[in-house]
Amino acid sequence: MPTTTSSQPVSKLEHLPFMRLAFRPFFLLAALFSVASLLVWLAFWHGTILLRPYGGLVFWHQHEMLFGFAAAVVAGFLLTAVRNWTGLPSLSGAPLLGLVVLWLLGRVLMAFPMDLPGWLLLAVDLVFLPVVAITMARLVITAKRWRNLIFIPVLLLFATANLAMHLGVMQGDAELIRQAAYLAVLLITLMMTVVGGRVIAMFTANRLGRTKPEPIALLEGVTLVSTAGVVVLQLVIMLGVAIPALLMGGVMLLAALANTVRMARWGGLHSWREPLLWGLHGSYACIPLGLIMWVLALMGLMRVELAVHALTIGGMGTMMLAMMARVSLGHTGRPIRTLPGIGVALGLMLIAALVRSPVLALFPQITHWIYTLSIIFWCLAYVIFLVHYTWPLMQARVDGQDG
Repeated sequence: MPTTTSSQPVSKLEHLPFMRLAFRPFFLLAALFSVASLLVWLAFWHGTILLRPYGGLVFWHQHEMLFGFAAAVVAGFLLTAVRNWTGLPSLSGAPLLGLVVLWLLGRVLMAFPMDLPGWLLLAVDLVFLPVVAITMARLVITAKRWRNLIFIPVLLLFATANLAMHLGVMQGDAELIRQAAYLAVLLITLMMTVVGGRVIAMFTANRLGRTKPEPIALLEGVTLVSTAGVVVLQLVIMLGVAIPALLMGGVMLLAALANTVRMARWGGLHSWREPLLWGLHGSYACIPLGLIMWVLALMGLMRVELAVHALTIGGMGTMMLAMMARVSLGHTGRPIRTLPGIGVALGLMLIAALVRSPVLALFPQITHWIYTLSIIFWCLAYVIFLVHYTWPLMQARVDGQDG
């Protein structure tokens, strides 16, 4: 029968372990891509041009670590988590493969633009995040899990920042590129605040056999509203409206203090024997660190990019590594434990963040070597992840369940 023949390839694809849930292809590809792109960036800093990407290497590095690496991890995490949140089947099989191909096409065209018009590159690269948002929104709305709708506007704003970075290249507007990149970083910071607040205290209490501290409604509200407030102010700045540095600095300082108090209640000091826990606590600590450094930058005491790298290496890169390590074990039916070397990998990420941000702020004369060291540490950390997790991500669950 015709129906049988046409459904066979889809059926086979849906049963391919690598395409059963979004975390599998996206975590693996994100880790590979981060190592490859940072090696290109390292070569650039040592005088070797390996690529002539769209927008130039500086733009490409900024854009691809945010909308290549980070977007892939976010997509893999959210499209996997939404199945648990809603109890509904998430993207798998041919639709998941289509999304992966869309992401890959964006990465290839950004690295090798082949003289294609900017609007075409924009169109291809821009589609990915809205598709993720729509897919997730459909499941959340169907299941009426309204609590998780918060991620939809964040994803769409993330796509807006991507659009603005592309427009900045097409118009030759370096300031728009910079402010859009800042918006993307702060949106990822907001996502870390939301996800971290949901899981870090719970993971810590469960693993250590401690009582999970009850959330304080006022503290949770101040933390989320102030962090979201920073995002809104940055969006306004990106749109060309001047915001007093005092206002932005005040909201950032409030967000930093609220996140610090919130984090202090989660028992992070008791997690020193558990790398998958202290990696999460350490990465979350980089949120207030980065925000405080940003306030200092607004006061003219340091460069904003130092604060940005505290948030991106220490916050984004480390939390994503810790979450990928944990999620990849749990969703492949394996016991959640720290695999050999993962503690070293998380330690390397936190050291890279400290070296690239506060240490560089104190010793700017060794900038070149600090850049080199932080890139090497990131690459080593993610290579360790790839060594341990490539095989599990490509194989069926060990407990025989779907996923």
